[in-house]
Amino acid sequence: MNSRENIFEKLHELRIPFELVEHAPAFTMDEYNALGFNPNDEICKNLFLRDYKGTRHMLVVLKGSKHADLQLIRGEVDSSKLSFASDARLARFLDVKKGSVSPLGLLNDAAGVVEVYFDEDLKDAPRLGFHPNDNTATVFLSFSDVQKYIESTGHTVRFLKV
Repeated sequence: MNSRENIFEKLHELRIPFELVEHAPAFTMDEYNALGFNPNDEICKNLFLRDYKGTRHMLVVLKGSKHADLQLIRGEVDSSKLSFASDARLARFLDVKKGSVSPLGLLNDAAGVVEVYFDEDLKDAPRLGFHPNDNTATVFLSFSDVQKYIESTGHTVRFLKV
């Protein structure tokens, strides 16, 4: 079973309702915005970061319209210098490729080492959109349901002010 199918199976197991929208590959927020999604839906920006020594790995989820200020995030997560994780680390920890990162990939972090941080402004969004580990589709679900999904994988959701 592929990663995408595993995600759908987990969502069904948890009885989490979702909407799946298939679309052309979208690697960036500009490409996403060109797809014409409902402006009330929040397409999230997902950053997979590592600290300077590579001992901490973080998935940071922001409102798509926000700038990813690594200095600000660094202070919020109390870390040394942050940088984007390599393709090898993306594959190792989340089993995804660049352009397909999302909290749905936490299902593949069986060791539970990835720290999860959400922009606190996302709590009030009516629907959040994430890739199902594949950038040719978007899964829409509520914040409470994505939090339930993340917690079912053994991870804790923490919040940032960005």
